[in-house]
Parts: sequence; C-alpha cells; structure tokens
Amino acid sequence: GSVCAFLESVYRHSGRRVGLYTSPHLVRFGERLQINRVPISDSDLARLVGELKEIVGTLPGLEPTFFEFTTVLALRYFAEQKIDLVVWETGLGGRLDATNIVTPLASVITNIGLDHVQVLGHTLAAIAAEKAGIIKPGVPILTATDEPDAEAILRFKAQELDAPYLLVGPAQAAAFRLEVGLAGAHQRTNGALAAATVRLLRALLPVSDEHLREGLAQARWPGRLQVVERGAQRLILDGAHNLAGIRALRAALPPLLGDLRPTLIVGMLADKECVAMLKELVPLAGRVITAPVASGRTTSAETLRDAAVATGTGRPVTAAASLAEALRLSAADPLVVITGSLYFVGETMELLGLSAATGPEERTLNEWAP
Repeated sequence: GSVCAFLESVYRHSGRRVGLYTSPHLVRFGERLQINRVPISDSDLARLVGELKEIVGTLPGLEPTFFEFTTVLALRYFAEQKIDLVVWETGLGGRLDATNIVTPLASVITNIGLDHVQVLGHTLAAIAAEKAGIIKPGVPILTATDEPDAEAILRFKAQELDAPYLLVGPAQAAAFRLEVGLAGAHQRTNGALAAATVRLLRALLPVSDEHLREGLAQARWPGRLQVVERGAQRLILDGAHNLAGIRALRAALPPLLGDLRPTLIVGMLADKECVAMLKELVPLAGRVITAPVASGRTTSAETLRDAAVATGTGRPVTAAASLAEALRLSAADPLVVITGSLYFVGETMELLGLSAATGPEERTLNEWAP
C-alpha cells in the first residue's frame, strides 16, 4: 500500500490524473477508488453498482465475489474518467487476484512475509509463488524482498517469462537519500522501490527529478504511523497486522516516543501470529489495553490479554470490552499507540472523528459476502 501511495504521489505531482485502487478501506468504501486522491463520489458509486448489478443479472450462474465486483467497477470508473494511469494494489496474493486481469507497465512486489497462510501457503516460498503470479511476459518486475527463498522464486519466475528483473536490496535502500513523507526505515525502502519504478518507466512516463522528489516527500497514507493530536494527548495509529509489519513498527517507534512509554491499545484478527506480535510490542509499552476488532474474525480481548501477560514483561494489561472503552480508559494518558489490524485502525479513525462514514455499515463492507 505504501509503495502505491508513493507512486501515486509522484505521478500526480508530475501533472497527471492518477487512479488509485487499494484495499481494504479504513472507514469509507470510496477510499478504494480515488483519482488524484479524491474518492469516488457516492452518486458515481451508486450508478456504477446499479449498472453492474444489471449486467450480472443477465448472466445466469455468475456470482462474483465482492472484490471481483469492486475491481470491475474500478475498471469501468477509471476508463470513463479517462485518466492517465492507474496504480493497482493487489488484494490477496496475486496469481488468482482479480486485479491480475490487468497487464501493467511494471509489476512491483514490495516484500513477502507469512500472512494469509490459510490461503497462500505456510512457507515464504509458497507465498512468493502466489505473489509471482502477477509477473507477466516481458513486463518489468521490481521487488524489495529480502528473504532468500522468496527472492529466488521471484527471480526464477521472471527469467521464465523473460521479464526484466530488478531487486532493490538493503544496500540500495540504505543508500537512498531522497526524503519520504512516511515515517519509518521501512518506508525509505518502499520509497527507494517506488523511485526505481519511476526511473525504469521514464521512457513511457517522463517524470522530472523535481517531481520525483516532491512526490516522495509529500506522499501520505492514513493509518500508517499516523500521528493524531487530541488536546494534550498524542496518538499513533498504525495498521501493522502481521509479524513483519509489527517488527517494522517497533523499529520505527522509538524516535516518535521520546522518553515516554506509551499505552498500547491492540486488537488483532484470529488468523494472525498474535503471540509473536505481542512479544515485539509489549516491551515498548507502559501498559497494555486489549480490545476486540469489530469483525467476526477477531481474537478476543481476553485471549490477547493472556498473551500479553505471557510475554513476561510485567506490564499491566487490561482487557476492554470494545475499542471505544479502550479509548475511554486511556483518555488521560499522554501517549497512546493503536495497532494490530487495519480494521482496528479504521474503527479508531471513525471513533475519533478523523473520517466519517455515511453509515455504520460502510466500514463493515470489508468483510461483506453474498
């Protein structure tokens, strides 16, 4: 997602109209389809949904998934708006992803971690094979993957399809000197990967050095180390939801914390490595409040509480009945970190009034099924 934000920002600063397709949405469905960071209007969305429902109704036996329906809707919307280019974020994996019907100018695989293992596989090599499914014959593929097994799979697939291959490794990321608008060392790697993609495509999509610098420096991505000031209180919202993301968050937090130990409010889905993730985070905290994610797939606050206690750090841990209660319990604390799930961060943004949905069901569309 962050690489998508960098690419969108660079090309928008170069004067182009840029479509951005991402998932999940944090609060409003329209976040998924944006043009120059303006979400699709409710009227356009309602019109396109109606048109597609009518088409689906004429095709007996066709039962598209929510993501497939949304992807086709995005294709129609971006086409009718006659934009200059689209930055597509894949949904899950790559090989069987609905976005894989697009033949891009370049494919980008940021990194590979153990996530969605029930669908993608239980090893990095298996997950890499699924993600490598976005590699197209002759289309350049760029990656910052630093896991040897995963990187070998991507390289082999690129060679098999005669796709130019570029690895932005730790050395290139460490040498990257341009300012990026997102906090954390991992975002410097993402910025380096985005810059490499822009430079590779300059023959097709010219971008000046000035626009490249401006775009990277002014990129914004809600819910990723987002700092919110609420009176005397500072909150840091981050949607890290797997072990790799939590480790990146832990590495990025110290400069933002200063001498304070924050209150950690955490909620996680049940298919995550909750114990390992808490072992990374709890030592940074002064105290911990666990809460359920507003999802049928949530880990209970009590289970998270027990896992936090089991880290052996001695931090006081409280299980809250809801995120709203967790926010009330921490209202007097000067520094609060909220993390563990993008859904959790989206609910936080809604409760804090940072982004308003048209109705309480809009955020829950992330898990809608027919």
